[in-house]
Amino acid sequence: MAPASQPASTGSPASAGQPASTGPVTDEVDEIVARWQSERPDLDVSPLQVLSRVSRLARHLDRARRAAFAAHGLEIWEFDVLSALRRQGPPYQLSPGALIRATLVTSGTMTNRIDRLALAGLVTRRRDPQDKRGVLVQLTADGLKTVDAAFSALLAGEETLLTGLDADQQDQLAGLLRVLLAPFDAESG
Repeated sequence: MAPASQPASTGSPASAGQPASTGPVTDEVDEIVARWQSERPDLDVSPLQVLSRVSRLARHLDRARRAAFAAHGLEIWEFDVLSALRRQGPPYQLSPGALIRATLVTSGTMTNRIDRLALAGLVTRRRDPQDKRGVLVQLTADGLKTVDAAFSALLAGEETLLTGLDADQQDQLAGLLRVLLAPFDAESG
């Protein structure tokens, strides 16, 4: 295993969004891994090279998402529900059960979320014409406008997070992350 203090380079530093004169790109994880290697040489700490970076990146992504949604008066959970409806296309509606599956929350949580979004004028409830006991949740015009604006802000922020990678590198990273994530999605799905 290569020492953590000498990270492997995946291209020139300039191609990773760094000026060419700065030398190899390093981050906080390099320091963490080096310290663990020093303290616990009996353990293979190489998983930290990937998973600690994924964890730290997730925190940065969470902050960027919260900021993008807050700029449009939304919480993350509100965007999750609204975007699940928006992705359906016209007439932008789903049953509460489908929303539960799309957002991975309990039925009680979803009922509360729908109530709050309806109170804010972002969704409405209506009878399901194909199931007289069923209900459909539908985006309002304000809900559609809000989720579209928030989604545009989200993409702009996420583009910024990826500026250190060119399009091919982004595709490669997406493919590798898909390989890691797919088994977990299969278990939960």
